[in-house]
Amino acid sequence: MKKTLVFGASLKANRYSYLAVKRLLVNHIETEAFGLKEGQIDSVSVKTDLKEMKDIHTITLYIGAERQVSYYDAILNLSPKRVIFNPGTENPELYDLLKKAGIKVEVACTLVLLGTGQY
Repeated sequence: MKKTLVFGASLKANRYSYLAVKRLLVNHIETEAFGLKEGQIDSVSVKTDLKEMKDIHTITLYIGAERQVSYYDAILNLSPKRVIFNPGTENPELYDLLKKAGIKVEVACTLVLLGTGQY
Protein backbone atom coordinates (compact mmCIF):
# COMPACT_ATOMS: atom_id res chain seq x y z
CA MET A 1 0.00 0.00 0.00
CA LYS A 2 0.98 3.67 -0.11
CA LYS A 3 3.26 4.24 2.89
CA THR A 4 2.36 7.72 4.04
CA LEU A 5 4.22 10.33 6.05
CA VAL A 6 2.01 12.77 7.95
CA PHE A 7 4.23 15.85 7.88
CA GLY A 8 3.33 18.21 10.70
CA ALA A 9 1.65 15.62 12.90
CA SER A 10 0.18 16.92 16.13
CA LEU A 11 -0.37 15.02 19.36
CA LYS A 12 -3.54 17.04 19.98
CA ALA A 13 -6.64 14.94 19.28
CA ASN A 14 -8.58 17.89 17.85
CA ARG A 15 -6.05 18.55 15.03
CA TYR A 16 -6.62 17.31 11.47
CA SER A 17 -3.11 15.85 11.30
CA TYR A 18 -3.90 13.69 14.34
CA LEU A 19 -7.13 12.53 12.71
CA ALA A 20 -5.25 11.79 9.48
CA VAL A 21 -2.89 9.42 11.30
CA LYS A 22 -5.83 7.61 12.89
CA ARG A 23 -7.78 7.36 9.60
CA LEU A 24 -4.74 6.14 7.67
CA LEU A 25 -4.36 3.36 10.25
CA VAL A 26 -8.05 2.45 10.04
CA ASN A 27 -7.58 2.16 6.26
CA HIS A 28 -4.60 -0.17 6.81
CA ILE A 29 -2.10 2.25 5.28
CA GLU A 30 1.42 2.06 6.66
CA THR A 31 1.93 5.39 8.40
CA GLU A 32 4.86 7.46 9.63
CA ALA A 33 4.55 10.79 11.42
CA PHE A 34 6.82 13.81 11.73
CA GLY A 35 6.08 16.65 14.14
CA LEU A 36 7.56 19.20 16.48
CA LYS A 37 7.04 16.99 19.55
CA GLU A 38 7.77 13.31 19.96
CA GLY A 39 4.92 11.15 21.09
CA GLN A 40 2.51 8.43 20.10
CA ILE A 41 -0.73 8.32 18.12
CA ASP A 42 -2.01 4.78 18.53
CA SER A 43 0.72 2.54 17.07
CA VAL A 44 2.49 5.40 15.24
CA SER A 45 5.46 7.15 16.82
CA VAL A 46 5.60 10.85 16.03
CA LYS A 47 9.24 11.60 15.31
CA THR A 48 11.09 14.90 15.28
CA ASP A 49 13.78 13.67 12.88
CA LEU A 50 13.31 12.69 9.24
CA LYS A 51 16.58 10.74 8.93
CA GLU A 52 15.01 7.35 9.61
CA MET A 53 12.15 7.82 7.14
CA LYS A 54 12.44 5.46 4.17
CA ASP A 55 10.32 4.28 1.24
CA ILE A 56 7.70 7.00 1.62
CA HIS A 57 5.12 6.89 -1.16
CA THR A 58 3.01 9.87 -0.07
CA ILE A 59 3.67 12.90 2.10
CA THR A 60 0.55 14.61 3.38
CA LEU A 61 1.39 18.13 4.54
CA TYR A 62 -0.06 19.80 7.61
CA ILE A 63 2.29 22.79 7.92
CA GLY A 64 1.77 26.17 6.31
CA ALA A 65 3.74 27.45 3.31
CA GLU A 66 5.95 29.77 5.36
CA ARG A 67 7.16 26.88 7.56
CA GLN A 68 7.60 24.54 4.59
CA VAL A 69 10.53 26.52 3.19
CA SER A 70 13.01 25.13 5.71
CA TYR A 71 11.91 21.59 4.79
CA TYR A 72 12.09 21.81 0.97
CA ASP A 73 15.33 19.81 0.74
CA ALA A 74 14.18 17.22 3.27
CA ILE A 75 10.89 16.69 1.42
CA LEU A 76 12.67 16.35 -1.93
CA ASN A 77 15.30 14.00 -0.44
CA LEU A 78 12.56 11.64 0.74
CA SER A 79 11.67 11.15 -2.97
CA PRO A 80 7.95 10.51 -2.47
CA LYS A 81 5.74 9.64 -5.43
CA ARG A 82 3.26 12.36 -4.40
CA VAL A 83 2.72 15.18 -1.94
CA ILE A 84 -0.77 16.11 -0.77
CA PHE A 85 -1.29 19.76 0.14
CA ASN A 86 -4.14 19.84 2.64
CA PRO A 87 -6.26 23.00 3.03
CA GLY A 88 -4.09 25.82 4.37
CA THR A 89 -0.82 24.32 3.12
CA GLU A 90 -1.00 25.46 -0.51
CA ASN A 91 2.41 26.54 -1.86
CA PRO A 92 2.97 27.17 -5.61
CA GLU A 93 6.73 27.52 -5.08
CA LEU A 94 6.95 24.00 -3.62
CA TYR A 95 4.56 22.67 -6.30
CA ASP A 96 7.09 23.75 -8.93
CA LEU A 97 10.05 22.18 -7.13
CA LEU A 98 8.19 18.90 -6.71
CA LYS A 99 6.98 18.78 -10.31
CA LYS A 100 10.52 19.42 -11.58
CA ALA A 101 11.64 16.43 -9.49
CA GLY A 102 8.91 14.26 -11.03
CA ILE A 103 6.78 14.18 -7.89
CA LYS A 104 3.00 14.34 -8.22
CA VAL A 105 1.35 17.33 -6.53
CA GLU A 106 -2.18 16.95 -5.21
CA VAL A 107 -4.10 19.82 -3.62
CA ALA A 108 -6.73 17.98 -1.61
CA CYS A 109 -7.84 16.95 1.85
CA THR A 110 -6.41 13.63 2.99
CA LEU A 111 -9.43 13.02 5.23
CA VAL A 112 -11.83 13.52 2.31
CA LEU A 113 -9.73 11.32 0.01
CA LEU A 114 -9.78 8.54 2.60
CA GLY A 115 -13.49 8.98 3.31
CA THR A 116 -14.46 8.79 -0.35
CA GLY A 117 -12.15 5.92 -1.31
CA GLN A 118 -9.99 8.14 -3.55
CA TYR A 119 -6.77 7.84 -1.55
